[in-house]
Amino acid sequence: MNSGIAVVALGALAHESRLAVFRLLVEAGPEGMTAGDIAHALAIVPSSLTFHTKALQQAGLANRRRVSRQIFYAADFSAMKELIEYLTRNCCGGAFDCEPATARLRA
Repeated sequence: MNSGIAVVALGALAHESRLAVFRLLVEAGPEGMTAGDIAHALAIVPSSLTFHTKALQQAGLANRRRVSRQIFYAADFSAMKELIEYLTRNCCGGAFDCEPATARLRA
C-alpha cells in the first residue's frame, strides 16, 4: 500500500456513519450483510447508506454483491489488513512489537 491509497481509505473512514458501517461489516465477517440489515442496525436511511457504502467501495474497503433482489456488502479484509500493516510498519521506531495486533488479522 502506498500513502495515496492509505489517505483515501482513511478519508473514507473519517466519517462517523461510514466508520460505523465498516465496523459492522467487519463484525459480520466475509459473508457481509444486506443493505437493509445494515440500515436497520445503524438506523441509517437507505439513501444515506448508499452514499456511505459507495465511499467505502471507492476506497477499496468494502465489496458489494447482488443475490437475487438483495444487495450484500462485505468488508474487504485484505484491504483492511494492508491499511493496518501500512500504519503499523516501523511502529515506534521498532521500540514496540506491533506484530501481535496484525497477526490476529491473518487468522
